[in-house]
Amino acid sequence: MRIAIVEDNKPLADGIAMAFEADGHGVDRLHDGVEAENFLMREHADLIILDINLPGKSGLEILKNLRNRKVQTPVLLLTARGAVDDKIMGLDFGADDYLTKPFDLSELKARARALMRRTTKQISETISVGRLEFDGGSRILSMDGRDLELPRREYAVAEILMQGKGRILSKIQILEHLYGAGAETDEAAVELYIHRLRKRIAGSGVEIKTARGLGYCLREIG
Repeated sequence: MRIAIVEDNKPLADGIAMAFEADGHGVDRLHDGVEAENFLMREHADLIILDINLPGKSGLEILKNLRNRKVQTPVLLLTARGAVDDKIMGLDFGADDYLTKPFDLSELKARARALMRRTTKQISETISVGRLEFDGGSRILSMDGRDLELPRREYAVAEILMQGKGRILSKIQILEHLYGAGAETDEAAVELYIHRLRKRIAGSGVEIKTARGLGYCLREIG
């Protein structure tokens, strides 16, 4: 999953990001309201963790504008203690959940997991290609009913390829799904994960096709 964290407190944003990155998610960190809105209107995210008090533009204004533009990405608001009006307004504008500062990181992760499970089930319960099956709700990839136990980065590559089956995905798209936009990671990392994943899905009736100069495409053989 790709998570956007919009928080002007950089140490806090870094702490949240590290927790989700440890679980294999790609994370985008944004610290300014105007920058964040431009990014979220342009880029895909599976979850937005959005602080209300931001420089440039408030989180509530960003949320309102996203919903007006029909962006339905789940949003978890971070609010100041006792800011009841902000919570009510945020929910009215289309927030899916909120958490009051200071908060426990384990609770934030639990709420985020609940939102992502809910959204994934709405999008697709399962995706099947050849003998591979991806369960969006449980985030499990299996072959012939047997779960494939993948390292988290390889799993994330499999996830985006299954979700985009039949479409060519660039190395940049895969990198951003893995690490978030602007990550200082070489595209060679994608080639390594693709190489390993090809070995793991051998015999599944599925191939990862290289489109020279464009990227990769997951498709059924024959």
